[in-house]
Amino acid sequence: MGSMFKVMLVDDEVTILEGFKRLFDWEAYGCIVVCEACDGVMAVNQARTYQPDIIIMDINIPVMSGLEALRLIREQNRDCACIIVSGYDEFEYCREALRLQITDYILKPVDFSEFGKVIENIKLRLIQSKCRNVEEHGDKLVFQLAAWLSRHLAEDISLQSIAEEFHLNSSYISQLFKNELGMKYHDYLTKLRMDRAKTLLASTGKSISEIAGEVGFRDYRVFTKVFKNVEGESPSVFRNGFRGSGEERQQS
Repeated sequence: MGSMFKVMLVDDEVTILEGFKRLFDWEAYGCIVVCEACDGVMAVNQARTYQPDIIIMDINIPVMSGLEALRLIREQNRDCACIIVSGYDEFEYCREALRLQITDYILKPVDFSEFGKVIENIKLRLIQSKCRNVEEHGDKLVFQLAAWLSRHLAEDISLQSIAEEFHLNSSYISQLFKNELGMKYHDYLTKLRMDRAKTLLASTGKSISEIAGEVGFRDYRVFTKVFKNVEGESPSVFRNGFRGSGEERQQS
């Protein structure tokens, strides 16, 4: 199993659980389903036993609601990522999910191609969280490498340059990222840069060119192309969409 991210599935419909297990290639995303539950109490107990990194949870489940179960699970494990998968598109559910710091809220039926992007983003957040506590995980070389990348995003980072910095073989580093994080080195670095770019686009008034430079791209046109390939839209469209949704939230 190595260092794959542990996943718990929670839904009272067997067909939904089977769909998540059979229709999504967890292994390809560096994850493994370690447990499942069909009600809220079982979910709390399973989470205590297996300590999953990622929880996929339906809201409308018997015995105890999904949101109440997640509230209790959060008390045990504040670092896990939680995804609500529900047939309910209601503001109250979304607001409560935000209070519980739910990572994502997805409506049924699930589009598994889009779901893959959600999982990749969650993995990145989990890795970054571990990197912020790198002293605690000092024995894990991969987190030290990932933390170093995060601090040097504006630089022209190559696999060879990080290998020289840590006095390691580049092939060894490449294999380490694949084995420990379930991602290729280049894919991880690109996702890290895009995640930082999205934060800057949403929270600052910096130009696309300035942001490109801050995340390691000397040519903003190359940055725009990569951003669109990864995120499915251009940086300017992402920024406009984010601002638009923010205005809608303020008006509601």
